[in-house]
Amino acid sequence: MTSNIETEPALKSSWFQTLTFGRRPRYTLIRIAILLITSLVVFNFILLPIRVTGISMSPTYKDKSINFVDCLAYLHREPRRGDVVSIRFAGKHFLLMKRVVALPGETVGFAHGRIIVNGNMLDEPYEKWDCDWNIPPVTLGAGVYFVVGDNRTMPAEDHVFGEVSRDRIIGKVLL
Repeated sequence: MTSNIETEPALKSSWFQTLTFGRRPRYTLIRIAILLITSLVVFNFILLPIRVTGISMSPTYKDKSINFVDCLAYLHREPRRGDVVSIRFAGKHFLLMKRVVALPGETVGFAHGRIIVNGNMLDEPYEKWDCDWNIPPVTLGAGVYFVVGDNRTMPAEDHVFGEVSRDRIIGKVLL
């Protein structure tokens, strides 16, 4: 005659093991390892998380929001005017988020708060607030882009913007 007391711990351990590791623990561990490696590759080399610090991209991007940078976006094409890009400012982990407003070879400047590219005023539907910047025109060299934040309410001296070489542009901001 067998008692229920002897088989009860075996049932509990089997149930607990099935719940935590699945019916095949070896395959579950392999799946976890694959998921870990894939996540490390994706979030270190393909989709970089970036946190907005400051108001330079307001109102398009809110302060302290988290977005992702697509590092493969410019693998087969160059940045375009209007793209919001991530720029390597200093080191690998200090990145800026700015908008491309002028492309290599173009002349860009500010007059009465408006961006002038090749003598024409740039249409900026994302620009919500007035600005009073006056910056003389400069002609960009080969492989150099002009970037600026969307919030230009602060004085130009307090804003980080200007010419950026192509090799400093990490990728396109997705969200």
